[in-house]
Amino acid sequence: MSDGSDGPLARLRVLEVAGNMAAPFAGCVLRDFGADVVKIEEPQKGDNARSWTPIKEGHSLPFARLNFNKKSVVADLHTEHGQRLVKLLAQRADVVITAFRPTALESWALRYRDLVAANPSVVVANVTGYGLTGPYRNRPGFGSTADAVSGFANINGWPETPPTLAHFGLADLTAGLATAIGIMMALFRRSQTGEGDEVDVALYEPLMVLVGDIILNYTTTGVIRKRSGNSQRTSSPVGVYQASDGGWLTVSGSGQGIVGRLFQVIGHPEAIQDPRYSTNEARVAHDADLQRWITDWVAGRTRADALAMLTDNGIVAGPVNTAADIVMDPHFLERTLVRVKSTLLGEALMPGAVAHLRSFAGLSYTDPPALGEHTAAVLREWLDVSEEEIGVLARG
Repeated sequence: MSDGSDGPLARLRVLEVAGNMAAPFAGCVLRDFGADVVKIEEPQKGDNARSWTPIKEGHSLPFARLNFNKKSVVADLHTEHGQRLVKLLAQRADVVITAFRPTALESWALRYRDLVAANPSVVVANVTGYGLTGPYRNRPGFGSTADAVSGFANINGWPETPPTLAHFGLADLTAGLATAIGIMMALFRRSQTGEGDEVDVALYEPLMVLVGDIILNYTTTGVIRKRSGNSQRTSSPVGVYQASDGGWLTVSGSGQGIVGRLFQVIGHPEAIQDPRYSTNEARVAHDADLQRWITDWVAGRTRADALAMLTDNGIVAGPVNTAADIVMDPHFLERTLVRVKSTLLGEALMPGAVAHLRSFAGLSYTDPPALGEHTAAVLREWLDVSEEEIGVLARG
């Protein structure tokens, strides 16, 4: 693993003027490939995520995962002094990421047009509840709101249960990933033109794109997708099934050849010729039959035996893993999980970067920053000012 100095984004300066989850995850993605990410936080309080549970020895684990290896600088954006400090840093940044409503950015003169005037090549990425345009542009929004308005919550769950929000930061993390992608596209354009650009991500929008089939379906057929549990209602058979030892596994028959092999394994080889099950459209209409067959077949075997028979026959199946299962799995240990050696949190495992590059071994994670820990050091590195001026600016 690396300290990031040999990463593809080494020497890229990112100013993260944001808290909570979505925008910091965008900074996290860039950090994972070597970017120098400086996080602006409020004095005394810092990022709201510093208080999120679970807490270990006074430190938030969710905050740590999003902010390992970043640098923390304190600045009060509600004061002219704090706004000046952020603007000075923005003049030396390649990327500025913000997560405030348009009215706040306007009052602080931190909009794209304000920043690009002093730094024509800067890429400014804004993550807001509803985007920088449209009638709802000044409404506040969080991940739970995005789950709801995107259409996701209405299709998540079972027919007999209420609409269900995601039990983790799905909308935030999806928006953060979309922001990172937008930043990289803007940086590629800058490499061709030398010009900066603005990235505008609404918190709900990437999630709405992911569930966009429900909108296309409604506008072409008039059908409103309903909650259907583990069934996707687009292909069959797909589901989650319990084995005789209590373990759970998933089977996906999203392909004609796979379905034929699955029918062979579970003892219904003739079904692939039956008009009720011979095409995907017919299988979706008769999905209850297939669910019953697979449920009964899996229930008669241990999870390990069932998975072995399925995968050995080229059928797409996998265990429903707990965190304990994941950290003991040799595949994930080899390529997905990284070992964190933190002086604050001790030694732990967590997923690393969202992608692998042949040219970069990956980042070694150390510690999340203490609030304001790097204020003076960043000012010395980024700004061409005297020690006396650093002392003045460092007061936040």
